[in-house]
Amino acid sequence: MNRRPETPPAGTGTGAGTREEAGAGASARVRRFTTAERWIHRTTAALMGVCVVTAACLYLPSLAALVGRRALVVTVHQWAGLLLPLPVLAGLASRAFRADLGRLNRWGPHDRVWLRAVRRRTPGPRPAAKFNAGQKVYAAWIAGATLVMLATGLIMWFTHLTPLAWRTSATFVHDWLALTVGIVLAGHIGMALGDPEARRGLRTGLVTKEWADREHPLWRP
Repeated sequence: MNRRPETPPAGTGTGAGTREEAGAGASARVRRFTTAERWIHRTTAALMGVCVVTAACLYLPSLAALVGRRALVVTVHQWAGLLLPLPVLAGLASRAFRADLGRLNRWGPHDRVWLRAVRRRTPGPRPAAKFNAGQKVYAAWIAGATLVMLATGLIMWFTHLTPLAWRTSATFVHDWLALTVGIVLAGHIGMALGDPEARRGLRTGLVTKEWADREHPLWRP
């Protein structure tokens, strides 16, 4: 005697399979940055970009002639530089941001392995936690450069507070460090353009688990 096929129980079948697959796809991404951290990075990047563009307009004759209004450009440059540390200072209210600052300042044996592999260009493993050694070096350098640029810029801005020798030295340091910052930032942007998943992490806060396991194997989200 033929029997009719049983009706699948509720919660099974194509619909449930689709939901399970969607859940598996969602779990393949891990949280890398919080909303606060992403906005700190964006605001800092915007202010740094204004500083670099206005500095170029002040020091390159072709851009200076094209833009004009030198007094306005100087004012924008000064205030953008003065505001540059504020996003980081405001970000200290975020526990996740403070934790990441601690990670950037913490070095381990795996960082030496990473730097050695990069320096020798060997195909071996490059272990890294949430931040690799290159990112730690860049963060430390750009933080120090920003403080030096801010100090020398203030000396150049408030000319009546310091002697001429100080202002001359500050101008020399500020100008040459600005050129170095521009070169380092170009390298930083170039590295970012070569890693779409890292850019996605800064844009959305999420990265794929595959990328995290490959690029940051010691990181445990």
